[in-house]
Amino acid sequence: MKHYDMIVIGTGAGNIVLEAAQLAGKRCAQIERGKFGGTCLTRGCIPTKVLVTAADRLYELREADHLGIHAGEVTFDWQRVRERVWHKIDDSISLRQFYLDEPHTDVYEGTAHFTDNHTIEVHYPDGTVSEAMTADKIYIATGGKTKLPAMDGLADVPYYTSERFFSEDYPDAPFGDVIVIGGGAIGCEFAHIFRAFGARVQLVQHNVRLLPKSDAACSAACLKNLEGDGITVYFNKETPAVRQENGQIILTMEDRAGGHLTDIHAETLFICPGIVPATDGLGLENTDISLDGRGWIRTNEFLETSVDGVYALGDINGRQQFRHKANYEADILAYNHYKSTSPVDKRWARYDLVPAVTFTHPEVADVGLTEADALARGHRIRIGTNPYAATAKGYALGYDPEDSDLAFAKLIIDAETNDILGVHAVGPFASTLIQPFLNLMNAGQTPLVPLNEDIASKETKHLRAIDLSRTLDPHKAQTVRETMVPHPSLSEVGIWTYYPLEEES
Repeated sequence: MKHYDMIVIGTGAGNIVLEAAQLAGKRCAQIERGKFGGTCLTRGCIPTKVLVTAADRLYELREADHLGIHAGEVTFDWQRVRERVWHKIDDSISLRQFYLDEPHTDVYEGTAHFTDNHTIEVHYPDGTVSEAMTADKIYIATGGKTKLPAMDGLADVPYYTSERFFSEDYPDAPFGDVIVIGGGAIGCEFAHIFRAFGARVQLVQHNVRLLPKSDAACSAACLKNLEGDGITVYFNKETPAVRQENGQIILTMEDRAGGHLTDIHAETLFICPGIVPATDGLGLENTDISLDGRGWIRTNEFLETSVDGVYALGDINGRQQFRHKANYEADILAYNHYKSTSPVDKRWARYDLVPAVTFTHPEVADVGLTEADALARGHRIRIGTNPYAATAKGYALGYDPEDSDLAFAKLIIDAETNDILGVHAVGPFASTLIQPFLNLMNAGQTPLVPLNEDIASKETKHLRAIDLSRTLDPHKAQTVRETMVPHPSLSEVGIWTYYPLEEES
């Protein structure tokens, strides 16, 4: 049996841990069954935002009359857009080669399969199986995948998910008539993309509002903005069945309140109602790794699983599916395992300040508690709301007083302590607007708060027992270093300046 210092399964955020181990001189193994780079690079954040940005520019040009700019008829080159998307996805090729060239890392291109708590085989696409391997530390970073709803007839109709959309079947031309199932971030972003490129778009949402995890005012603004762009939205709907007739996709919707059935039709079906853990083939049933009720791997504040020496990070642990959250967790593991020199110097994860951004037209950004959450937790709150139109830059962007419910920032504070509880924004560059608040909310003293208390290594039990806390000085670069930054937003331009600083040191 081969023995490594560390094995990482997945090549998204897990690469951050791998590279820290490599720099520490460890013998490493990397396992990947798909394209290198993870969801974000190959089918998620990055290619989606290339499309979103092109869509935004189309809208800005079409709306420029309001500013006195007459652009005339605006057209777009789908093939050029397509080329730019694939230029980024194809970074996966050079990333793969980079790791293949690493002298102290063995790369396995297949599916990792646990045969017991600490033993892994790699099942290759040709049906062969690698030699068994183990490691002092094993990191599971396999991500998630699109959740397919239970729909009669789905197997018999063509449809897209984000995985299929950014595969070799990537469309040669933009769609003309689309049904999008799912009103979360992915559904709203793709509805925006398709509509900007000229499609008729119908969005079907299971919930009673869009972006149900966002502040209610932001959800309402998102709806108004999407409907203002000509998108039809259906709420509170089940999707029990789908069929194809005469080249048309016919989706049956069932009203969750009254049970009434309605058919809608389009040329194309895009499915994105959420994600599920990508644990298929991992063989977790052969281990003592604990899963929650939805199948996600349970982890504690140090990213430990219920098996000593096995860690899970990113989407697979079910704690908010964002690349910046995954990077944050990977950075904690990299520091704790390959840089820290003392147990009391360890970092730990907290999930109360994970920013969320939906890159619609315009953006929606949230961090901290929503108004409803703050009240539910017993806070007496004060709320400050300021529309874009009330600022010089907002007016310059084209917002007028009557647009106050379309673009704004909302601050929620505790009325007794004046602490910032939540910040929410809708408008151009909303993802950038929340960053200063995000940095401030992370500053100060943070006590270690146990997560999943039943999961604890011997060291974790000790650190919990001594009431460990960590102080982040708002004047220090380290505070920015340990604060999440929404990905991919322009805030990364400034905040990621710490990378070259670290390289110099």
